[in-house]
Amino acid sequence: VQLQASGGGLVQAGGSLRLSCAASGRTFSTYYMGWFRQAPGKEREFVAAIRYIDGITDYTNSVKGRFTISRDNAKNTVYLQMNSLKPEDTAVYYCAADRVWPLNLSGYGMDHWGKGTLVTVSS
Repeated sequence: VQLQASGGGLVQAGGSLRLSCAASGRTFSTYYMGWFRQAPGKEREFVAAIRYIDGITDYTNSVKGRFTISRDNAKNTVYLQMNSLKPEDTAVYYCAADRVWPLNLSGYGMDHWGKGTLVTVSS
């Protein structure tokens, strides 16, 4: 599976962005998908994940109620809708795929990674 993230950009605090992660490969629907982010000078951290079996989602506490992860298996795409953005959400966002649930919170050992997309939230 090859992953390509897009949708990043510059937005003011309180604004919204939707990230997309397009996947190639027939087996996309059998992977658990996740979003991670890495801010300048910080470790990579888990943001959100979604199961392919039942659509169950998981979020890090700091984005709960603001971010929504979803997937469209027919389009081989996973999305991250980000609302009420804060300056502390500024980071490079990466999508990743794995066949183990739950996803490793540091992203260690994930099967596949996409190139990141930069999200910058101005105050």
